[in-house]
Amino acid sequence: MKTLRLILGDQLHCKHSWFKTQDDMVIYAMFEMRQETDYVTHHIQKVIGFFAAMRQFSEDLKSHGHEVQYYKINDPENTHNLNKNLKKIISENNITCFEYIAPDEYRLDQQLSEFCQALDVESKCVSAEHFYTERNDLAKFFKGKKQYLMENFYRDMRRKHDILMVGDQPEGGKWNYDKSNRNKWKGDAPIPPYKYFQNDVTEIVKDIENAQIKTIGSFSSKTFHYPITREQALDQLKYFCENLLIHFGDYQDAMHTDQEFLFHSRLSFAMNLKLISAQDVVKTILNYYRKHGEHIDISQVEGFIRQVIGWREYMRGMYWAFMPEYKTLNALENTNKLPEFFWTGNTKMNCLKHAITNSLENGYAHHIQRLMVTGNFALLAQIDPDEVDAWYLGIYVDAIEWVQLPNTRGMSQFADGGKIATKPYVSSGSYIHKMSNYCSGCHYDKSKKTGKNACPFNSLYWNFLDDKRPQLESNFRMKMMYSLLNKMDSKKLSEIKEKAKHIIENPDDY
Repeated sequence: MKTLRLILGDQLHCKHSWFKTQDDMVIYAMFEMRQETDYVTHHIQKVIGFFAAMRQFSEDLKSHGHEVQYYKINDPENTHNLNKNLKKIISENNITCFEYIAPDEYRLDQQLSEFCQALDVESKCVSAEHFYTERNDLAKFFKGKKQYLMENFYRDMRRKHDILMVGDQPEGGKWNYDKSNRNKWKGDAPIPPYKYFQNDVTEIVKDIENAQIKTIGSFSSKTFHYPITREQALDQLKYFCENLLIHFGDYQDAMHTDQEFLFHSRLSFAMNLKLISAQDVVKTILNYYRKHGEHIDISQVEGFIRQVIGWREYMRGMYWAFMPEYKTLNALENTNKLPEFFWTGNTKMNCLKHAITNSLENGYAHHIQRLMVTGNFALLAQIDPDEVDAWYLGIYVDAIEWVQLPNTRGMSQFADGGKIATKPYVSSGSYIHKMSNYCSGCHYDKSKKTGKNACPFNSLYWNFLDDKRPQLESNFRMKMMYSLLNKMDSKKLSEIKEKAKHIIENPDDY
């Protein structure tokens, strides 16, 4: 009675109950497939990172006595189709039972569900054992509610798991320290050297080149710097606690030309591949805070934990609550093409140049760069959310659809009409100036709305509000801005709209 168990590239959870005991009657299957490398154009470092972590995970399993059938990208027996690869192994090994961990992507969930229905052997789907919640918990929590407010879900998570709680009240007297997390970094808080790993990926780079996989971004090193094992991920987490947590909350929304990562942990890649779990992260953070609380303000800790048990779990729940329709939503009816500079970084807008260049060079940008720079511009320029989704899903090493899609189409592009965000996250150049030093060295003047050297964000912002009146004017959180728009001189608004029209039609001239 042989069992075949599938491990997907984002299911590298060595603490999963599957691996507690070694069983000669169990075969594990892992595949590097064109099915996964080609459905969107990925960053070269993303493909490298997945392959590196997968190969290491396979070797670790073998070292513990588990049998693994692993197909590399150029192996001749690799069909590059999940169903065909599985059928091949099932047939060749007289498999009587097929098991898989519940995928976090809808397309893979559907593919495996349909595959199992057609199988003539027993099949079983098990939990990922990674998240605090199961995929349908959020839908149950909000059943019958008109709004799916993250804050309500987050508070329930805090209570349910007794995280930063004193009895039934939040530790420190506040549920949320978001207002303390909006400081501009001016160099006053020193940032220690970043934690880099030296994972030799020379062979993987050659394999990707030989396979002629189309990628974006750059990779100029022989080593991959993100964690690819649980041990490395825990090391990265420890480094974050000891060096960066102390100012994480203060500057989590800040941006700076001289700093690519500021006080961010860069743990999302390891977490989304499940090298470490959400529980691992939260428990470690809390333990460090309990030991060193006299040096660390609770606002730093709460700000980080909110991202993990609030935002991350919430996004996953929203994804499963609304898929597959969610992927087609376009409430603001945006249809413009993504500018070429999103793929090159060649723009005179300093904020976009830095955010995009960082993304192309590192496969990384933190949440405010994604939301209020690249996402902000894409929404103001009224880009088709399908194009925005494809860019975000491809360019970031941590981007997997369950977390990317609701963040992009919902939070960033408001294409879901307000299921996730209560208002569009748009701003003129003033917000970018408030949170960064990008404007100081820019070709454009942040204070001007029209004219050759006017900041494009300014005219695009007011034009967006005017164009989207039918969808947004009744939004209670937009009333102040529409009040200002309604008071604007009609000639001035006409000039602004003309400027915005030129930017939208000729974005790569800017």
